[in-house]
Amino acid sequence: MTLEECYARMGANYEDVLRRFYKPEMIARFVKLFPADNSFQLLKDAMAAGDVKEAFRAAHTLKGVCLNLGFDNLSPSAIALTEILRKGTFEGVAEQYAIVEKEYAKTLDAIRALD
Repeated sequence: MTLEECYARMGANYEDVLRRFYKPEMIARFVKLFPADNSFQLLKDAMAAGDVKEAFRAAHTLKGVCLNLGFDNLSPSAIALTEILRKGTFEGVAEQYAIVEKEYAKTLDAIRALD
């Protein structure tokens, strides 16, 4: 699968990212590093531990990475989760976390299918 097909598969806009990064090789380099980013695992662990502060920090980091890489499918749900957690409570988090988890898996599947 090409990088452009990867972005299409995950539901993101490759052309938008290309305008910012200029070179497909640079995009590919950073996209391939995404699975090693531990933001989602930190979020998952903080959620399980009931640690709102750490969950917020992890969600905020995940949001930034997604915005930088143009993961349009994952960034809106990460933004929404970050804003819920910013209030310092888990109220309303479960539903939004489920969306983040689903989009994260979709993103990883697309990246792992790259040539």
